[in-house]
Amino acid sequence: MDTKKLIHVIAEACDDKHAEDIIILDMKEVSLISDYFLICHARNERQTQAIAYAVKETVENQGISIKHIEGYEQARWIVIDTGYVLCHIFHEDERNFYNLERLWGDAARVPLQIGQEG
Repeated sequence: MDTKKLIHVIAEACDDKHAEDIIILDMKEVSLISDYFLICHARNERQTQAIAYAVKETVENQGISIKHIEGYEQARWIVIDTGYVLCHIFHEDERNFYNLERLWGDAARVPLQIGQEG
């Protein structure tokens, strides 16, 4: 699966669990960490974990192994590393505090295509 399809699949999984303010940053020109960041948030820890679980299951069902998951137990900032995409699932308060969108402001935003083939 190519990286653009993977980011779409991850965005769909987040949206299915009612993640809020989903954005995708193209990191290829600004960082060696990952090709893309997907950033979203939830209003409580339980929902944050539900989104993370859905992303993990969806990605693994596509035959892609998760490299690492960090922060699941605390559920304030969960990071799921697929190798090419880092999915950041924040509790709303932490997202406002860390503001990755501003920190990585040089990264181009990728148009979100929820509910479309792409």
